[in-house]
Amino acid sequence: MPSMLVIATTAVPDHLRGALSRWTTEVVAGIFVGSVSARVRDSLWNSVADVVEDGAAVLIHPAPTEQGYTIRTAGTRRRVPEDFDGLTLMRMTGLPPTQPQVKEMQTPG
Repeated sequence: MPSMLVIATTAVPDHLRGALSRWTTEVVAGIFVGSVSARVRDSLWNSVADVVEDGAAVLIHPAPTEQGYTIRTAGTRRRVPEDFDGLTLMRMTGLPPTQPQVKEMQTPG
């Protein structure tokens, strides 16, 4: 039975956007929405994950969870879904840790 999905992409190859548009509608640049079977959804996602490279992609589709959906991510710029007691939150990756700016005081020589 078909179910709705949303795939959001950032900095992905143009041919991937073309492949996604065969099964979904690109409602805004990089945001694809469609209603497909689980088999087609998984096949599309495998194609996305194989070619996303330095970009990022997120798949959201219905699932029997507290939130009613599940999230999958791919790519080097991606955010990572983390489960916290049944609630999915997103963890940032690839960002340098924030360090407080400390200026050294120079003493007169």
